[in-house]
Amino acid sequence: MQISDQSKKIHYTLRIASAMCFIGHGAFGIITKPIWCNYFALFGIGKTTAYHLMPVLGTVDIIMGILLLVKPIRGVAAWLVIWGVVTALCRPLSGEPFAEFIERAGNYGAPLALLVLAGGIRFKFSWLFTTMNPYERVSDKNLASVKKLLQYTVFLLLVGHGWLNLIQKPGLINQYTALGFSNPTNVSLLAGIFEIMAAIAVLVKPVRPLIAVFFIWKMGTELFYPHFEIFEWIERGGSYGTLLALWLCLDPFYKTKNNLVNNRELSTGG
Repeated sequence: MQISDQSKKIHYTLRIASAMCFIGHGAFGIITKPIWCNYFALFGIGKTTAYHLMPVLGTVDIIMGILLLVKPIRGVAAWLVIWGVVTALCRPLSGEPFAEFIERAGNYGAPLALLVLAGGIRFKFSWLFTTMNPYERVSDKNLASVKKLLQYTVFLLLVGHGWLNLIQKPGLINQYTALGFSNPTNVSLLAGIFEIMAAIAVLVKPVRPLIAVFFIWKMGTELFYPHFEIFEWIERGGSYGTLLALWLCLDPFYKTKNNLVNNRELSTGG
């Protein structure tokens, strides 16, 4: 079994990250976002009704995020996975690039990793109402599964954002222009190449120093939105959280400590 202190840190990282994502998303529902009308239209909902529904759904998102912070019920985390996938899929289904879906991998990847860390998914109704205990020891197999899931999640979110840079998403070009770059197109291309290379590095062989660089990069670049910067930054908590959780999974201190514990147990027959 893995040392509980490591799994506890990963648990709280993913839990806070998931809550940030849905609280930030909920804030935009209350503020209302014109582009969301496109997503409501997929379900045959007109603009007027969409604007009435946005604050309602936003409030639900915020309540779910707060619930996860206060009491980590598995059903709440499971709902956040489903809702994260649905809301992200609305983007390409409404005509936006598919990169918009995979760039939001942290939205559904963080709560999914939290569930896997807590023992995986069980298809039982009663399971939905059980609480995830951050102080429980986690098996080597579960931690390995969490690490692999985080690798895939970080790979997707970096590839997705890199892809959006390469196709020169207008919102990103506007960010670089606002930052004072004289040639925002070239900046977008360079950033896209860097992020895709970073994604490949994470998938092939993640190492702590590189993960730390990508974590700082992601937290910094998400601050450049021209409107409601703080809510945009909070909403992307899943991206930072999965990077930080992967960094924690790679901590050599716990690997060494765990080996010592296992060897001691074998020698004593425990």
